[in-house]
Amino acid sequence: MELTHFNDEGRARMVDVSAKDVTLRTATAMGRVVLNSETFALVESGKMKKGDVLAVAQVAGIMAAKKTWELIPMCHPIALTGVDISFRLDREQSTIEIQATTRCKGETGVEMEALTAASAAALTIYDMCKAVQRDITIEQICLLQKSGGKSGTFIREAM
Repeated sequence: MELTHFNDEGRARMVDVSAKDVTLRTATAMGRVVLNSETFALVESGKMKKGDVLAVAQVAGIMAAKKTWELIPMCHPIALTGVDISFRLDREQSTIEIQATTRCKGETGVEMEALTAASAAALTIYDMCKAVQRDITIEQICLLQKSGGKSGTFIREAM
């Protein structure tokens, strides 16, 4: 596999995608936030002093997906057609699993947007909970699936 982010002089460049076909592209990424049981209960009950943690994290994830090209140097600005953030709360493990799904019709994929959305949602949960717990862990940020484009479909095997 040839690296495409370097020009003939070996310097970084943004890849030219103008010759690629416009296709429907989707990606889903995840992240997990590990809390202690007391912090988890505050989030779950909506009693965190800073407000509704999951509502704010959802908006942060959507905003981050839209700003990915401003954060990651070689990403293209993409006209996203959809961003969805969902949460799965596991009371037994005191974890919040975040799934971020992004979509567009375009010449390049939306994996980085999904990963950025999941990361920003996780960081927002951390930020809103850090006053009551300092040892929060963010883990397993990864791409779960992607589709569209010449490289086709990718589905991560079970973790």
